[in-house]
Amino acid sequence: QGQLVESGGGSVQAGGGLKLSCAASGYTGRRCGMAWYRQSPGKERELVSNIKSDGTTTYADSVKGRFTISQDNANNAILLQMNSLKTEDTAVYYCAAQIVPFYVVCPGSLSPNYWGQGTQVTVSS
Repeated sequence: QGQLVESGGGSVQAGGGLKLSCAASGYTGRRCGMAWYRQSPGKERELVSNIKSDGTTTYADSVKGRFTISQDNANNAILLQMNSLKTEDTAVYYCAAQIVPFYVVCPGSLSPNYWGQGTQVTVSS
């Protein structure tokens, strides 16, 4: 049974940084890409950033220039380096992945079908 395991969340003061990691294991199939989403109380879950299997990345406007997503192929993981954190970045951050059968071609846009449990990021002023 496949799983995504996030780590690296925590508390930091505004202006500081954190690095999140998400390790994928136990999956069978073609990994089209992985992503980070976040959800804060009273708000809908939103895309933070994603990275496709070809290395193409996407960022939410609110994090551009501050967050960097990357692949850690040696550990079958993705990383999210978060710098210049703001109080509004406080949320539960979820790792997600789209895994499809090997005979399926990955779609142009990612649509995650696997999710991690989430890790809390708290930014204080």
